[in-house]
Amino acid sequence: MILRSVLRLLGVLTLVVFSTLAGAQNWPTKPVRIVLQFPPGGSTDAVARILAQAMTASLGQPVLVENRPGADGAIAGDFVARAEPDGHTFFLASNTPMMQVPLLKKNPPYDPIKSFTPVSLVGRYVYVLVTQPSLPVQNAAELLAYARNNPGKLNYGSYSGVTNLMFTRIKSEAKVDMNLIPYKGEGPTITDILGGHVQLTYATPTSTLPHIREGKLKPLAVLLPARSSLLPQVPTVAEAGLPTLTAGTWAALYGPAKLPAEIASRMSRELNAAMARPDVREKIEKQGFDLSGSTPAELGNFMVEQLQAWAKAFSDAGMQPE
Repeated sequence: MILRSVLRLLGVLTLVVFSTLAGAQNWPTKPVRIVLQFPPGGSTDAVARILAQAMTASLGQPVLVENRPGADGAIAGDFVARAEPDGHTFFLASNTPMMQVPLLKKNPPYDPIKSFTPVSLVGRYVYVLVTQPSLPVQNAAELLAYARNNPGKLNYGSYSGVTNLMFTRIKSEAKVDMNLIPYKGEGPTITDILGGHVQLTYATPTSTLPHIREGKLKPLAVLLPARSSLLPQVPTVAEAGLPTLTAGTWAALYGPAKLPAEIASRMSRELNAAMARPDVREKIEKQGFDLSGSTPAELGNFMVEQLQAWAKAFSDAGMQPE
């Protein structure tokens, strides 16, 4: 009787294992969704669409980009964390939903390690501090002087963990009073700066370079350890006398927890192959985004390191869970 039950259980487990392997081998069987925390128009959206187009042919199924903005990326993150782990829903996330949400929310909707399966690092962001040309400043020192002489009159747009952290540090370390205007993404933030509703923000070259070249935005500093080849005349934040950032600013691809390892590895290989294509690299590097892939295991280790780095960065800036 016991032997029969054991044999029956082994049979069931064997069927489960073989069905899982078969499902992984046949994957994908329908369109693959890459979910974003940002609305259309920003750097991550542009990068995602270039990569999705490149992977569509190699995967044999359409790769679609789905925008689910809001709540610092928690809406998109929670959606993917709850998705079926069948390899047809992925999260292309920046450090905001993976670092800021779990570290600065008292009741985050997911765990950045336990709720997701790491697939691959995608790359790192370049951020530039930009202001309206009408603002009577020519550099960061003049910006801080203007803010001190006009307390509460400057509005800055913030749409990510990076922008929130950097402006918090500027206000604290430079002793200036500026008003936070929260946004769901980079695109709407830049639209409002161009429209005169806010005066400054940190944003990527994807959204800012065309306007900088046309004189519609004024660049004051880049958030990098060395000057950017896209804006060689613009000083780094350290050169400009502004706070620097030791934690990383990056984007990576994740699946829901319990995604089969075979699918995570295949998706990682397909993504890295797409990023290695010269035509893809050229398009993305023009956006000011530094492509950098990884294996699932490497991304998992990277996440642990970044959680420690971001926890320290938030703590040093006096930012606590709310």
